[in-house]
Amino acid sequence: MVKIAERIPLTPERLLQGAVAIADADGLDALTMRALATHLGVKPMAIYHHIANKEEILDRIVDSVFSEIELPVPGEDWRTEIRRRTASAREVLSRHTWAIGLMETRTSPGPATLIHHNAVVGTFRLGGFTIEMTAHAFALIDAYVFGFALSEATLPMDGPDNVMEIAEPMFAQMSPEDYPHLIEFASQHVMKPGYDFGEEFD
Repeated sequence: MVKIAERIPLTPERLLQGAVAIADADGLDALTMRALATHLGVKPMAIYHHIANKEEILDRIVDSVFSEIELPVPGEDWRTEIRRRTASAREVLSRHTWAIGLMETRTSPGPATLIHHNAVVGTFRLGGFTIEMTAHAFALIDAYVFGFALSEATLPMDGPDNVMEIAEPMFAQMSPEDYPHLIEFASQHVMKPGYDFGEEFD
């Protein structure tokens, strides 16, 4: 008698994991209901038993990304806590580059998103910041984190391994007479062995 393979039941958690996997591998444009159904080995209509539409999927995967970022602890030293949270956010965004332009756009934040933002605001407030300075600090730090993560995700260089391969042809066509400062910067910094743009974050 042929044994039929047992089908893995579709759950909200499995659906979410599948959606994140598709976005990580191929970007948000690849995340369609049909692609998700194929990835999960189910019919597209089965997805709608767990989720209303693609917007809800986007809300949930953004919330999932926020859940991966280490929370600062309100009441502890704010510099230490915000630095730890910031480093964690950058590391998480390096795994989920599709989330960089999406995380602050959702209008239906999930529980992890709310917990995250509450912890950050609480860390500043209990660290002595006024409401106004909390707003400034939160905006400044996240502009830096998201901007740096976007730069890392889009630079042609992939860490220190291929800097010379990318940089040498670019700078070879630049005249030292026309671009003396740029040439100096490249030769004495960017093209030095072991250069890693990511180290600028700290």
